[in-house]
Amino acid sequence: MQIYFKLKAIQKLWQQYQGFIQTPELWENNLFELNQFKLPQINKPDLSQLEDINPRLVLGKRAEHFFSLAIQNSKDYELLANNLQIIYNKETLGEFDFFLRNINRKQNLHVELVYKFYVYDPNFEAEMDRWIGPNRKDSLTRKIKHLKTHQLPLLYQPETTEILENVAIDVQNLEQEVCFKANLFLPKYMQSKNIAPLNSACIVGYYLKKEEFTKKDYGNFEYFSPKKPDWPILSESQQEWFSFTEINRQLEQLFANKKSALLWIKKSATTFERCMVVWW
Repeated sequence: MQIYFKLKAIQKLWQQYQGFIQTPELWENNLFELNQFKLPQINKPDLSQLEDINPRLVLGKRAEHFFSLAIQNSKDYELLANNLQIIYNKETLGEFDFFLRNINRKQNLHVELVYKFYVYDPNFEAEMDRWIGPNRKDSLTRKIKHLKTHQLPLLYQPETTEILENVAIDVQNLEQEVCFKANLFLPKYMQSKNIAPLNSACIVGYYLKKEEFTKKDYGNFEYFSPKKPDWPILSESQQEWFSFTEINRQLEQLFANKKSALLWIKKSATTFERCMVVWW
């Protein structure tokens, strides 16, 4: 029985890993004065490499493990260091996600990883301000600002240089990039919206206000609401489904705690959709 549950856990992690890998980057090349790092072609990892991932990790930390695993199974990059904390006078100044070496170019890189889910709220005035987290606690512009004013400039602080030299990383010969992967949800009535300069391949579904999720419009389908670590998984892999009435009960519990829900919708044996139902 213990072996069975271990295999199930590894299978779930493998599905999460695949979902992470298949999530597109939010832009190509350079945007917001940030160079995008695109994951290279990778070999399939040994599933035993997933065993070390703590099942209690939040989605963002899992994404870091998946990125590390991808790099370790790439012929193009070498992982030099990851999750490197900068501590000076007993104060934590910040943490660097990844230091890589591009083997072909013989170039070292500092890469910050971002993995996000955003919904588009047209009530904000500025276009880029409209991409917000489904619980309204974060936003694209806030994350971009944090990258540009804190995470990336930290590399050039005097305290940082000394610490990196101790692990044989030369700050002067580093290029900085971000690997910014995102899953985007537009209002259902705006599915044809042009989101340039962002990558339209990141649009994975639509979102509804809780009062729009009605039995009249959605009562004939089957549903599953995954826990957040499973949000990257493609819905076609799901085995268990619930009726509208059953899923609505689950949603009400989330809404009471001001939590939005991701729904996988099974419309037929071959037709699936991803929908975010927001509490606000």
